[in-house]
Amino acid sequence: MLNNTKKLELTFNSKISGIDEAEWSSLLSSSDSPFISYRFLKLLEDTGCVGQDTGWEPLHATLREADSQKLIGAIPLYIKHHSYGEYVFDWGWAQAYQEHGLNYYPKLLCAIPFTPASCRKILCLNEDLPRVGSIFLDQFKDLCSSREISSIHALFLNKEEQEAFSQASFANRVDNQFHWHNNGYQNFNDFLNAFTSKKRKNIRQERRRIEEQNLTFQWLIGDEASEDDWRQMYQMYLRTIGDHGGMPYLKEDFFLQLPAYLGSQVMLLQGKQDQNLVCSALYFASSSTLYGRYWGSTRFFSNMHFEACYYQPIEFAIKQGLTTFEAGAQGIHKLSRGLTPTPTYSAHWLAHEGFNDAVQQFLSKERTAQERFTAHLDQSIPFRKNTLTFDDADSAK
Repeated sequence: MLNNTKKLELTFNSKISGIDEAEWSSLLSSSDSPFISYRFLKLLEDTGCVGQDTGWEPLHATLREADSQKLIGAIPLYIKHHSYGEYVFDWGWAQAYQEHGLNYYPKLLCAIPFTPASCRKILCLNEDLPRVGSIFLDQFKDLCSSREISSIHALFLNKEEQEAFSQASFANRVDNQFHWHNNGYQNFNDFLNAFTSKKRKNIRQERRRIEEQNLTFQWLIGDEASEDDWRQMYQMYLRTIGDHGGMPYLKEDFFLQLPAYLGSQVMLLQGKQDQNLVCSALYFASSSTLYGRYWGSTRFFSNMHFEACYYQPIEFAIKQGLTTFEAGAQGIHKLSRGLTPTPTYSAHWLAHEGFNDAVQQFLSKERTAQERFTAHLDQSIPFRKNTLTFDDADSAK
């Protein structure tokens, strides 16, 4: 536990390589997301996905005891010169600033680049979170004043961190993603047995269609995937991004270096027809959670997206004993595949008092609307009610 009598020093680091890897890792546990790992953040910097001319300027913050120089806290931090690659949208706020002759950029961002996955951002011992969080956030506000930074934004926080930001007068923002949660399933059929009869039959029909098209899948963990496998994944990533009008934030070298940097925490799922590669999907894992990030295909196959992005990873998570599967941002169609609404949290503070008040009011109304939407989604969850009995004969159909 943090000694309140000791003097503390906060430092901003323009590269994560300025921080010792072992020290950063000492603040993590095996259940922490791989995205908050030193190696993942360094990979983004080493391959030029963030840094000079990307609009993502690293400024990772560390907090040390002054006398011993022991690292007691760290936060992934970036000065942003745009709002791309964040998945929590503030374009309207930026436009309002512009219309009033004010600069919204640069802004300060506490987040993992290009990654809409909830994970710890204030790295410290749990019991130190209130004090460490308060020190960090007070210093961040001072930084905004000295460097003419408009605002501070922290994305995809956990619930405890959102409370720490709230104590520092940040406005809370709540959204939803669709996550799968393991309720002690023994296998995929056990998972299907939790569905209503109609939804269960729909999923079985979708998976039969995969078999009818002679599509097969295999998992490649870490260095089991070859350099050619990763190059093909990158090309499929580009195709998917292009089809949806997105921006390719990640470079080919990022994909090629993934196994060397993250080992067994990264994996490829490949789909083939007659031994010909037709799709690939990129996944990450902690000791408890599987994270789906990108997928792509060479051409369209009926239901292949559902198989590669939902059913295969759910089946994999059950076999591995994982508790959660996060399938990424957006996608209400995930609901009927057994992924349920799960809240995500962000926090926001604007240096301009008038705009900060306006954003506070907006987010209050947005939360009310979000609560109504979530209640509506909860009515559409495809699982049987606990009071109903399951017809074994029906499951065999």
